[in-house]
Amino acid sequence: MTVHFEGKHHPHIESRKKSGPPKTGDERVGFNGRVGLLITTIVGTMWAAYIFAILSFISLPSALQSKNAIIIVGWIAQTFLQLVLLPIIIVGQNIQARTADKRAEMTYKDADATFHEASQIQEHLKAQDEALNQLLDKLLKIEEAAGKSPS
Repeated sequence: MTVHFEGKHHPHIESRKKSGPPKTGDERVGFNGRVGLLITTIVGTMWAAYIFAILSFISLPSALQSKNAIIIVGWIAQTFLQLVLLPIIIVGQNIQARTADKRAEMTYKDADATFHEASQIQEHLKAQDEALNQLLDKLLKIEEAAGKSPS
C-alpha cells in the first residue's frame, strides 16, 4: 500500500509569470488614443487649472457689469467651474490611476508569494508521503515476517 499524489500547476500560473500585472500604461491605443492621451496629459495638470482660472477671470468683469443674475451664474457654472475643475479632476484621476497600478502590483506580488508558499506546502506534503510510504513498507514487512496477511 502506497500513498501517491501528483500535483499539477494550473496553466494560468505560467502565463501570469510571463505577463506580470496589467498597468494603465500598458494599454495599446491608436492614433486617436495617443492624441487624447497627449491632450489629457497636458490639460490634466494644476498648471492648466491655473491658466484656465486666469482665462476665466478675463470675462468676469463683463459678467459682473451686466448685473444679470443669469449671466453671473452662467459665468460661474459654465466658465469658471468647467474650465478650472476639469484639469483638477483629471489630476485627481491620474493620482487614482497610479494608486490603482500600485495596488495591482502589490496584489500580483501577494498572489505570487502565496503561490510560492503553496508550492512549498506541496513539496512538504510530497516528502511526508514518501516518509509514510517508507513506514507502510516497513509495516508490511513486519506483518509478513509475523505471518499475518496484509489488510
